[in-house]
Amino acid sequence: MISFLRISKSEVDFPDNGVGFDRVYEKARENLYDFLQRDILFQDERENFYIYRQKMGDHVQCGVVACVNVADYESGVIKRHESTRKDKEVDRTRHIDRVNAQTGSVFLTYKASKAIDMTVKEIVRGNPEYDFTSDDGITHSVWVVDDNNLIERIKQKFGKLDSLYIADGHHRAASAVAVARMRREENEDHSGREEYNRVMVVMCPHDQLNIMDYNRVVRDLGGLDEGQFIRKVQESFILSGDFKEKSPQRQGEFGMYMNGVWRRLQARKGDMNEDDPVAMLDVSILQDRLLRPVLGIDDPRIDDRILFVGGIRGMGELERLVDSGEYAVAFSMYPTSMDQLMEIADMGKIMPPKSTWFEPKPRSGIFVHLLD
Repeated sequence: MISFLRISKSEVDFPDNGVGFDRVYEKARENLYDFLQRDILFQDERENFYIYRQKMGDHVQCGVVACVNVADYESGVIKRHESTRKDKEVDRTRHIDRVNAQTGSVFLTYKASKAIDMTVKEIVRGNPEYDFTSDDGITHSVWVVDDNNLIERIKQKFGKLDSLYIADGHHRAASAVAVARMRREENEDHSGREEYNRVMVVMCPHDQLNIMDYNRVVRDLGGLDEGQFIRKVQESFILSGDFKEKSPQRQGEFGMYMNGVWRRLQARKGDMNEDDPVAMLDVSILQDRLLRPVLGIDDPRIDDRILFVGGIRGMGELERLVDSGEYAVAFSMYPTSMDQLMEIADMGKIMPPKSTWFEPKPRSGIFVHLLD
């Protein structure tokens, strides 16, 4: 079976799930080098940049595929907006270290630059090296940038940026840095030029990214009946029935689906702390005023009563989950904006978990970064 899952999620080779983690990581390494030996994957002879374009319907985004130094992450040039979970970070660190490769890229964004846009547009006028449409209808195109003049121009233009922001891939970034630190300590001859010091990224301008809603469904009403729950909700939100739009049209608005009925929730302006950009996020408002005090969900990262549903799946998925009886209530969200993300990252603050859902995301399997 030729599938990149055999490298990125090599547990698929053990359907009985009866092996330990070490064997899974070792199998991933075996599969990667098997793919290299069979030329399913191949190593370019020289270092290049790549332009990676994705088309999803009318949406188009172009990113520069490159490696950045872990020092940029450690110094704060690459800015974060989410916390990582220790268990996921440890798993990804072990995978990178044992496989000796980063098999997925970190998705970065930056404040749009006309100079970079012009260079990218110049490159994509040519024919792509790869051009295909995946089963989900997203078109992926790749241009190899091997011209020395273009390579130098890209380096110079990105060198003028003050900051890069992690859009998606916080665990991949943290794990790549953790591996670099481990190998730095183990290598008496460490110079800083080793390949493990670099992290594979896709960098897209902020005005091309598509942030979608990241919705919530909850299994139960926390011991309340429907009437009690509604009354509790009305203490913090203006509630109205027959929310035909289902999906919020503005910040501070939420949809709530329960027992076959959509209701509209509106945050009360006087209750919001406009001096705190994190508290002003819709995900914070819902968490602080409803999920925690009413439904008892203190930490949504670890509470198995809550499920997060990416906006690409639509309102129909929220209805399906509640109508199935497995979940009691769903909340549709208005998307977090790129401006909010960058403002919070610039302040060194952290968003609540599952604040952003980017679509399309870079597809794994097109690029791999070997660590030596």
